[in-house]
Amino acid sequence: MKRIFTIALMLGWVVALHAAKPTMDQFVDDLMSRMTLQEKIGQLNLQVAGDITTGSAQDTEVVGLVAAGKLGGVFNLKGVDKIKMLQEAAVKRSRLGIPLLVGMDVIHGYETIFPIPLAQSCTWDTTLVREAAHIAAREATADGINWVYSPMVDIALDARWGRIAEGGGEDPFLGSLMGAAMIRGYQGDYSGTDNVMACVKHYALYGAVEAGRDYNTVDMSRLRMYNQYFPPYKAAVEAGVGSVMSSFNIVDGVPATANDWLLNDVLRRQWQFDGFVVTDYGSIGEMTNHGLGDVLHNSAMALAAGTDMDMCTTGFLNQLETALAQGLVTEQQIDVACRRVLEAKWKLGLFDNPYKYCDARRRARDIYTDSNRRAARAMAAQSMVLLKNAGGTLPLQRTGKIALIGPLANDRANVAGTWCVAYTPERYSTLLEAMQRAVKGKATVTYAQGCNLTADEALQRAAEFGKTIPRGDDATMRREALEVASQTDVIVCAMGECADMSGESSSRATLELPDVQMSLLKELCALGKPVVLLNFSGRPTVLAWEQEHVDAIVNVWFGGSEAADAMCDILFGDVNPSGRLTVTMPQCVGQVPIYYNHLNTGRPVATGDSVYHKYASNYLEVRNDPLYPFGYGLSYTTFAYGEPVMSAPTMALNGSVDVRVRVTNTGACRGVETVQLYLRDPVALISRPVKELKGFRRVELAPGESREVTFTITPELLQYYDGNGVPHLEPGRIDVMVGPNSRDLHSTHFDVMQ
Repeated sequence: MKRIFTIALMLGWVVALHAAKPTMDQFVDDLMSRMTLQEKIGQLNLQVAGDITTGSAQDTEVVGLVAAGKLGGVFNLKGVDKIKMLQEAAVKRSRLGIPLLVGMDVIHGYETIFPIPLAQSCTWDTTLVREAAHIAAREATADGINWVYSPMVDIALDARWGRIAEGGGEDPFLGSLMGAAMIRGYQGDYSGTDNVMACVKHYALYGAVEAGRDYNTVDMSRLRMYNQYFPPYKAAVEAGVGSVMSSFNIVDGVPATANDWLLNDVLRRQWQFDGFVVTDYGSIGEMTNHGLGDVLHNSAMALAAGTDMDMCTTGFLNQLETALAQGLVTEQQIDVACRRVLEAKWKLGLFDNPYKYCDARRRARDIYTDSNRRAARAMAAQSMVLLKNAGGTLPLQRTGKIALIGPLANDRANVAGTWCVAYTPERYSTLLEAMQRAVKGKATVTYAQGCNLTADEALQRAAEFGKTIPRGDDATMRREALEVASQTDVIVCAMGECADMSGESSSRATLELPDVQMSLLKELCALGKPVVLLNFSGRPTVLAWEQEHVDAIVNVWFGGSEAADAMCDILFGDVNPSGRLTVTMPQCVGQVPIYYNHLNTGRPVATGDSVYHKYASNYLEVRNDPLYPFGYGLSYTTFAYGEPVMSAPTMALNGSVDVRVRVTNTGACRGVETVQLYLRDPVALISRPVKELKGFRRVELAPGESREVTFTITPELLQYYDGNGVPHLEPGRIDVMVGPNSRDLHSTHFDVMQ
């Protein structure tokens, strides 16, 4: 009886404690009632931690800010021990013990690096993308991180812009799905120790910078914003993203960080975003260069416009009290921003357990594991796009003599790609090492670097790219490469960009293969042997000469830590290529920006028309068409499409209709085809794109196998927005196109009825 009573009493306490636990609003209300103005402002301050590696953490400036309650978060600090030190300072030394947000640029993996996000989108596999984000979150949290600055969902149409590497390509429909998948992979429901808070960026329009030059001006109509650039941000909000990073650029003439319409009207009122907004690095300070005023007034403008956390400017920390005294801001505005930051910490469970992400045992268990590496290798292979394969050059046989040539063939640091803050390249394989393993002693692999990354050593030094690739005398290296290649059966060239030639602050005015690499490639092709080009890139590049003269081309992007083995999986046919472009690849840089879902012109030239037409919309030197269209990619097998069939000739404004198409594997091996659905509204209240992606299915088929693929078309897929963000759909004809890419399509149509 006594034992029963004791158990009952304990259960009663549990129930009482559970009932007594406050809600988020109650907890934050109580905490803020005890906070001073300075402590509230302190929560709005985000600083680089300095990556404390030696000495006592208590002696650092960062810990001093933490102990004084003047820091809401830190970022780019690696390691549980260092992060736990800071959390202990926050919890034990500050007056109220408020824990820290700990952020990092975890863009496409932590130590197990996945393909760059642009390459990930080329898998057309949201399940795979979500799992990659979850693995990245698991590894980051095992090292103490609880907040990641990803995904970047900026639509980018200009390949000169280096940060195109970080996004999901040019299409708002696909980009929305990819961004949402990453957010769900990162965040889950916040309940696990392997979930982090995501931060979608860069809100808004950063991918539309003029001339493809990073940090440059953006100017566009609101119609274009709502229909082409806003959808991925909106999808991120609908996926429950916890935070949003404002962009550097202006929107309607006002920097995004201080743009009331952008942050309050659109993000919070129209889309109902309930998380917090953080600036990009130092952007409040940069408002002065935009012509908006001094740091005091810029900080006040940013807070009033809905920015909640200041990254690195210290404008909020040092100026908001003065701004309040001068009437430039209100205490209510400070309270609202502070509340949003505190709510983020509540959602992450940091108030329940400030050391939730500080379990030192997890590093050995969760980081760079065999299963994580297998997932990264599989995704890397699936992201690679076979652009040309004349005469069945690929896959290669594991026999004979293979020449491996190029500046990227024996380097382990560049395979991972840009923005790998926490990576450990010494653990990764070079392509040469992977290829020697892959041939299993049945073939001979002979290597020569062949050339420098670029002839311009001064540029390479100034831009700090390709530092791990040895520089030598180009003439000497070329002679060695030609000698090696002349004695082999097939030549594999590992050429293109190095990792830091794309990404932030890596805009390019030219998109061709760098000079000395192109010169070497031409001489290798002149030997008359089969040549395979593995094109490393973080953006669409110009491959016009290569398409005409090289036997096989694989766009390998930057595939992450396991890229070398994944390239061999493709080269030797262990994996059948299934990657499809999510960007349009131009014939020449003069076509840029080039993208498939463009508006029509009053004087159009038909697709594929190579004749110059006077007084029509075309170029003198090249046809309008791209070299490779959006959605394009080859396989080691072939596929045939039947004609699309509608389930009904009409659809009600509030109804739906299906389109079906039969796809057959007509080749000799199993393969995956990405069946793509495009729609067009030819008559509307405003000009509409010539086609828009509105659905896709990845279908795996055995040789000779057929499958019927069905897409359901709903009003949501057909509607467009006016300049106020209001959706529209009118009765009328809708063109339906189905095929393997945005160019090679089979068409039908139906009518939307009142």
